[in-house]
Amino acid sequence: MSETVEREVRLRAGTAELVGDLVVPAGAAGVVLFAHGSGSSRHSPRNRLVAGALRRVGLATLLLDLLTPAEEERDRVSAELRFDVALLAERLIAATGLLLAEPATAGLPLGLFGASTGAGAALIASAERPETVAAVVSRGGRPDLAGEHLGRVRAPTLLIVGGRDQLVLELNRQAQARLGAPSRLEVVPGATHLFEEPGALEQVARLAAAWFTEHLRAAG
Repeated sequence: MSETVEREVRLRAGTAELVGDLVVPAGAAGVVLFAHGSGSSRHSPRNRLVAGALRRVGLATLLLDLLTPAEEERDRVSAELRFDVALLAERLIAATGLLLAEPATAGLPLGLFGASTGAGAALIASAERPETVAAVVSRGGRPDLAGEHLGRVRAPTLLIVGGRDQLVLELNRQAQARLGAPSRLEVVPGATHLFEEPGALEQVARLAAAWFTEHLRAAG
């Protein structure tokens, strides 16, 4: 492929139609599917910053809305669907199928980037598709929500947590001890849950880019 592919994609996941933004740089060495967190969407500025960093190192990205507009509206009131990690994982698995069939990404090693509750869904999807998912990165994530699936994860997993996000940091330490895959926990000093401090999110992006570059290139 000699030029960047950039387009909106739509996929069916059960009865839901999901929308995503796919960008494939020329000569991409892998593709990363993003699982956004609580109350977020494919327009998350934090995930978009990370996605831009990944594209600069030659990785394709798919930022996907895991909920339909009607579901997002319902979730704003109830906050129930953002914690339904089984549902979110099913939709991520459907999206991996799209990437395997999409001409621009077919054959590329696949990574999952999960934020907040999306990290739990990403790890479940990884456990369910060990032959497909080659690497996982969690940003301020809730890997503990993957529960019994943690021991079945085979993809190398990077857990990134803010140093001041104490509860989530402890949950990540507990989840890491249960992971069945090689893993690393990176603590960003002085950062809170959303990595809003100057330079914090850029550090997340550098860590994620290095992790995916190493493990997706190895898988390729």
